[in-house]
Amino acid sequence: MGQATSLVRVQHEDFDLTREVQALRQGDAGVGAVAVFVGTVRDVNEGSGVSTLTLEHYPGMTESALEDIAAQAHQRWRLNGTLIIHRYGELQPCDQIVLVAVTSAHRGDAFEACEFIMDFLKTRAPFWKKEQTPAGTRWVDARRADDEAAARWDESSPNTDRVRSSPAG
Repeated sequence: MGQATSLVRVQHEDFDLTREVQALRQGDAGVGAVAVFVGTVRDVNEGSGVSTLTLEHYPGMTESALEDIAAQAHQRWRLNGTLIIHRYGELQPCDQIVLVAVTSAHRGDAFEACEFIMDFLKTRAPFWKKEQTPAGTRWVDARRADDEAAARWDESSPNTDRVRSSPAG
């Protein structure tokens, strides 16, 4: 395995899942596992129809936060590469919002790191969401379930045995 890679992009444009994963894996014969998460815009949230979702962020600060999350994943698991793409601007139901892809020699590391990145992205990346519903525009509040999901990765929690998977893939 060569040098581990970590790529972060915050962009308005959509992304091509196949192309992005191929680029992440390209030329790395040490990759035995690829775990991918793609988040999309739902047409219903909290019981109301959603016609558009607008994502706002602080340029520079957002990329830095995502880079820090990826670096933490690289410290916790044996990873070949990570890719985080997060979109901003006005999106429609079914549009892709976020891509997290992780490559590793073994599936356990890839799965856990991908989940960790998403849990921390949801709670620690400076994005703000605004939904357009039939009742008007509303800001989306942070969810307790997202905070609880991120808290389970705390190194002082009883789940620290999940932090490193075994070398068996």
